[in-house]
Amino acid sequence: MTLALSVEELNFEFAHGSPALRSLSFSVQAGECVAVIGPNGAGKSTLLLHLNGILPERPGLHASGRVHVHGRLVSASEAAWVRRQVGVLFQDADDQLFCPTVGEDVAYGPEQLGVPRAEVEQRVARALAQVGLAGFQQRVPERLSGGEKKRVCLAGLLVYEPSILVLDEPSAGLDPRSRRELIEILAGLPITRVIASHDLALVAELCARTLLLDGGRLIASGPTKSLLRDDALMSAHGLECPTRDLPSHLLAP
Repeated sequence: MTLALSVEELNFEFAHGSPALRSLSFSVQAGECVAVIGPNGAGKSTLLLHLNGILPERPGLHASGRVHVHGRLVSASEAAWVRRQVGVLFQDADDQLFCPTVGEDVAYGPEQLGVPRAEVEQRVARALAQVGLAGFQQRVPERLSGGEKKRVCLAGLLVYEPSILVLDEPSAGLDPRSRRELIEILAGLPITRVIASHDLALVAELCARTLLLDGGRLIASGPTKSLLRDDALMSAHGLECPTRDLPSHLLAP
């Protein structure tokens, strides 16, 4: 199989803070859907921001190690290419929506890249259809539900036609119907996905493999169902005992 992502001995420390990531190493194969779980403060979000080079560019931060996307080192010189390959979905949809209409929001990225207008319109229509929001171009983001906002943000990434999606707590704050709709969309995407989440049912349903982080370190990596059935391991790292909370069919061998 082809490697989509490779992280090698990644260390990161915020200015005047304790290390957020410690000697982190793992890889993700093309087409995999991999979960990143762990307690608050484990380093999940910090890791995700390294996967397309957002964090190391900021002044006063200390990073070492290497991240490769499709074999190319994530660096300042490769930033534009990397960010077209790796789309990041933030936890709060309002952090990504800033244009007057849905269509303008989704179109913003390719327009900045100089994509011809006719192609932009085609891409926007296709991306919105992928997330179940066909015809939403003239809608006002502020009047959308939380689930619709999340899907517009996802469309704003899919319009780039990325090869990798990195999602930070994608189901946070969604009602059951919106959560189910999002899970079905993510399950149907034929691209590499890395999902950081406290939603262990989502993790069990979508991700064949899981990485457990705590204190910035990789504690465990393996088949999702095996990790989630390990009540002692989960409890030791602030995740309670998932076998008591998850539907039994999601954890069946």
